[in-house]
Amino acid sequence: MSVRESAWSAARTTFASLANPNYRKYVVGQGISLVGTWMQSIAQSWLVLVLTHSATDIGVVVALQTLPTLILGPYAGVIADRVNKRRLMMILQAMMGVQAAVLALVTFAHAATFADVSLLAVVLGVNNAFENPIRQTFVLEMVGPEDLRNAVSLNSTMVNVARALGPAIAGILIATVGEAWCFALNALSFVAVVASLAMMDVSLLHRAAPTPRAKGQLREGLAYVRRTPALAVPLVMMALVGTLAYEFQVTMPVLAERVFHHNSVGFGELTSAMGLGAVVGGLVTAARGSTGTRALQNGAVLFALSMAGAALMPTMIFEDVAFVAVGYASVAFLATANSTLQLAADPQMRGRVMSLWAVAFLGSTPVGGPLVGWITNVTSARWGLGVGALSCALAAGLAVVSRRRGVDSGVRAHSGRREH
Repeated sequence: MSVRESAWSAARTTFASLANPNYRKYVVGQGISLVGTWMQSIAQSWLVLVLTHSATDIGVVVALQTLPTLILGPYAGVIADRVNKRRLMMILQAMMGVQAAVLALVTFAHAATFADVSLLAVVLGVNNAFENPIRQTFVLEMVGPEDLRNAVSLNSTMVNVARALGPAIAGILIATVGEAWCFALNALSFVAVVASLAMMDVSLLHRAAPTPRAKGQLREGLAYVRRTPALAVPLVMMALVGTLAYEFQVTMPVLAERVFHHNSVGFGELTSAMGLGAVVGGLVTAARGSTGTRALQNGAVLFALSMAGAALMPTMIFEDVAFVAVGYASVAFLATANSTLQLAADPQMRGRVMSLWAVAFLGSTPVGGPLVGWITNVTSARWGLGVGALSCALAAGLAVVSRRRGVDSGVRAHSGRREH
């Protein structure tokens, strides 16, 4: 096989899901929207820091934004198993655009307060609580079980391409014209994702039969996970890492300002470096990634080492390099956990399982965000990163113990049936 043929074969493997026309439309719409989402995330954290000068308050806002997922997430999974996912996603994405527009208006008017940002964070959080499990399981409907791992990895790559672009743009906009423009452009970006969903060919979707409405479905989902170690172990690992490691919105602005004495551009620089590493991690995972407890164990170890390294870097240049490694490890772990859970879950339970994934990943932030913010405030951002590294190490230890007890060294995909 020639070099050209080898390269072409590798590209087809890495980007296999893009052969699906619905998924191509989704990637374009989501890609545009996610750039705006990252711009808003950076601008929101910076706005809170300007308003209150407190890392703890940044953690509080992040916690308020994710608290609805903790409270409503399991019920949102029940809804995800019952509904037409594409239609409800269109409604929820449009509502997210409205939230961004309101935040832009109050900021343009120089009337934004900590209370305003907090209230709008809760509004966005309620929306996210229902949108997250629907979006996660809709990927399987678009591409089918054969290409799920590839699509999940490419989704993570797309998120992190946006993470590389959005914060860099946000840093420049904040420094030149202010935070409000980040919120306004994010509001406009939701037009793209709603349009991409509207233009899909529904006859190509792999729709699992909706779960009929019945009593006790939430308890049924919790019991299903509890008696299925192949699901319970990855969820506990995700909860550990999600609570203490994925609190970068809290640690990174403080790291840029107080440790390395940079302004919002420095914050955007660190976030973009992390996004660059995550893009590489997503592509590698899409081409070569695997699922199961062993893969999660390896991902947690790599994540722990990269975060420990970031906590120790002496200069901004070295920190940028460290955050490239953090980005690579973070997306590899996240994509592996997501794919492992979706492929191991029964189709009729998948929405409920992925709602628990959202609770573990995002819903844990109401605990982790303020806690990491407090640690960062009373010590330094370095200690905030160090605590995250410790949580990854503990998750890796859990995987080692579970594997020794014979829990899942791989997973089997359940297929859904296609419905027109």
